[in-house]
Amino acid sequence: MDLQQLKYFQTVARIEHMTHAAEKLNISQPALSKSIAQLEEEVGVPLFDRKGRSIKLNRFGELFLKRTMPINKMYEDVKQEITDIITPDYGVITVGFTHTVGMQLIPRLVRMFRRKYPNVQFEFTQNNSLHLLQQLEAGEFDLCLVPYVETDISFEWVELWSEELFVIVPKDHRLADRDQIHLSEIGDDPFVSLKEGNSLRQINDQLLELANISPEVVFEGEEFHTLAGFVEAGLGVALLPNIRGLNEYHLSTIRVSEPICRRKLGIGYMKKRYMSHAAQTFQDFVVGEFRGK
Repeated sequence: MDLQQLKYFQTVARIEHMTHAAEKLNISQPALSKSIAQLEEEVGVPLFDRKGRSIKLNRFGELFLKRTMPINKMYEDVKQEITDIITPDYGVITVGFTHTVGMQLIPRLVRMFRRKYPNVQFEFTQNNSLHLLQQLEAGEFDLCLVPYVETDISFEWVELWSEELFVIVPKDHRLADRDQIHLSEIGDDPFVSLKEGNSLRQINDQLLELANISPEVVFEGEEFHTLAGFVEAGLGVALLPNIRGLNEYHLSTIRVSEPICRRKLGIGYMKKRYMSHAAQTFQDFVVGEFRGK
């Protein structure tokens, strides 16, 4: 067993599709299949359950993945640490972020940071909050800019700012002319929301429970503008932040008097994991921007 085999195994375990994993690793599928078969022979048990084209970790594979994940990470960390010593103002910072954060915040922060550190490069991943934290835990990037989300993942999170959430309704809705409502007033309305795994979905569910209502969720979307389009079409109401471009829809945005409707956003990282000089500098820069330095 070598580090390359471990990398191949971990990629297949994450993607659970041999062809897609081979494309990701830039090798042929037969070569990848042979490598996995050799690893299984060496370990002494099959690590995947195979049915047709589908491949899924079995209980042996899950144990092997859990125990070997730190090995590649330690190897990558020590290579990065040596690189940092040799070239402290260079490096690649890997950052995950949600769709709404990336839409306006990430470009501004990167532009400002690279004025001072022009030799630093960035690699970005965009996903929903829960998947980002899973990827952070797996070591796929250094930092992630996400709303706070309740999860079993043990990560550190620093709050940067919070933003108000509004009830949005079509212009011809019975509440459209109101400046402020109690959240319970939308209890009988069809509701459109983000899919499970998004932090705003988690917040929405908590706020609806606080208001003692359970409106019927008629649509679950991937991003905010899709929800806004469904609301504009009269298919339901939503609870959203006042994102850029929301005013371009034929909607009314209504404040909520009770319960307090806000979401917190911040920067997440793994505390006990090595972080490159460049990534640590970027984290300090981001926190400083929001805390007045």
